[in-house]
Amino acid sequence: MKRLGWGVVLAAAACGATSRSTSFDAEAALRYVEEQVAFGPRIPNTDGHRRAGDWIQAHLDRTADSVEVQAFTHVTAAGDTLQLRNFIGRFRPDLRERVLLFAHWDSRPHADQSRNLAEQELPVPGANDGASGVAVLLGVADVLATTPPSVGVDLLFVDGEDYGTFTMPDGSLGPDVLLGSRHYAATLADGDFPLYAVLFDMIGDADLQIYQEGYSVSRAPEVVDRVWNVARDLGYGDVFQPTARYTLTDDHVPLLDRGVRAIDVIDFDYPPWHTVADTPDKVSARSLKIVGDVAVTLVK
Repeated sequence: MKRLGWGVVLAAAACGATSRSTSFDAEAALRYVEEQVAFGPRIPNTDGHRRAGDWIQAHLDRTADSVEVQAFTHVTAAGDTLQLRNFIGRFRPDLRERVLLFAHWDSRPHADQSRNLAEQELPVPGANDGASGVAVLLGVADVLATTPPSVGVDLLFVDGEDYGTFTMPDGSLGPDVLLGSRHYAATLADGDFPLYAVLFDMIGDADLQIYQEGYSVSRAPEVVDRVWNVARDLGYGDVFQPTARYTLTDDHVPLLDRGVRAIDVIDFDYPPWHTVADTPDKVSARSLKIVGDVAVTLVK
């Protein structure tokens, strides 16, 4: 994702959310992080990427009521053709009113934020940046497989978020990022929009502090309020801070541009971001539990 600057301060408004117990399994979610990293770099057109995608699909086949695979290709600015897949696990597909929870499952090809110049040519392991959000969604799938949600739920795993350069020399968004969310938004039919959508990205940091994201606050404030009030009522108000800090170009932006009420739940204060140090030891089961509880409560 691309950081644009500081957001504005916004106090969380009350929305009457109620606290409910969940059965989100944090230890299982942590194992899901470790398993993803063990596949190797999840870079499009690599074996690790293919195996990780097959693993996600197999998990959804076991847990979701139905599964859709959006297979597509993208030709990069350098002329390479990427083979990409989005996965959508649907729960209660018969219900028209639906909530979308999503995360990206690929990892970055180059550790461009590493201080060591040689390391900048190495791939990012992507334990927090990618794998943590996927782990939360898979944990949600485990819960919903045994406890059907009160609304229709779509769990979307988008590909190709982190492949290329986010900012071009003229300041525009690069052509080789946010590929899966762009594809999903372009194929979303009019009239089939979810009630709202929540992106989970970089939410496994052991020192978890989640501030509100600027585009989310300005373009879907009622969804921000809903999520932050659920977190507060679950006792996680010390983690979900009711102020905005960063404005980020992330996978929620293509959905916002399509007209979906989408927000980004992200802890961007993460020193290993886009470095070779983004490894599973930086991810906490407690952090995954906090975010997993919020995600499950949103749809119970």
